[in-house]
Amino acid sequence: MALGVSYSGSAYEGWQSQLSGKTVQDKLELALSRFAAQPVRTLCAGRTDAGVHALMQVVHFDAPVRREAASWVRGTNAFLPSDIAVQWAQPVPDEFHCRGSAIARRYAYVVLESAVRPSVEAGRVGWIYRPLNGPAMRQATEHLLGEHDFSSFRAAQCQAKSPVKTIRRIEISQRAGAGGNYWRFEFEANAFLHHMIRNIMGCLLAVGQGQHPPGWVAQVLAARSRQVAAPTFSPDGLYFLGPLYEERYGLPTRTAAYDWLP
Repeated sequence: MALGVSYSGSAYEGWQSQLSGKTVQDKLELALSRFAAQPVRTLCAGRTDAGVHALMQVVHFDAPVRREAASWVRGTNAFLPSDIAVQWAQPVPDEFHCRGSAIARRYAYVVLESAVRPSVEAGRVGWIYRPLNGPAMRQATEHLLGEHDFSSFRAAQCQAKSPVKTIRRIEISQRAGAGGNYWRFEFEANAFLHHMIRNIMGCLLAVGQGQHPPGWVAQVLAARSRQVAAPTFSPDGLYFLGPLYEERYGLPTRTAAYDWLP
């Protein structure tokens, strides 16, 4: 069985289960186990860090009992906290693997450009108080598209076997508000390294604030060294939009919240 799960990551220590029990995986498995009246273990499409949100995390598990897909949604949600919710459930063939079968993964970063820090959006948007230069940031992203060694954007604790990944798409959009501008940075790649997007964001925002020219990003990429890149940006405002799979699996590609983000 595959599930699409959304959550606000502010109150949790990331996705992956820990002894503290304060992770999204811990809460989801507890809810599934209570609904199924026996232990249920899950695998996810992409582990998220503490404070990172998800609009459509995809998990799969071997269902220990027979239930209709809609029952897995309603029954599991009855045992979940208010900031985690199963959006859909669907049976999948035995060869399906939520991580291994994914052909792409997508993230979005929402950043508020404002002289005043966020309040009701705290934890849900990143914050920059200096004006951002959209054309300069878009020019900088051109150096990141395609297959590259992304060692300069890789966390020291990253466990990926290879730093070589392929970024297929980066889109930057802007929406003006009364108190500032909301920027949405959307990324799609075959896979991402640990902290890769947060480290890329640090560099793009440095370019956007005029600290470096757009071509500096190409130099950072070529250096293959974390030491030359900008500091890691806050997890606030980072959303896992979800993975993409072959059409034969018939899984949703987005949830309603996808269009809710600025």
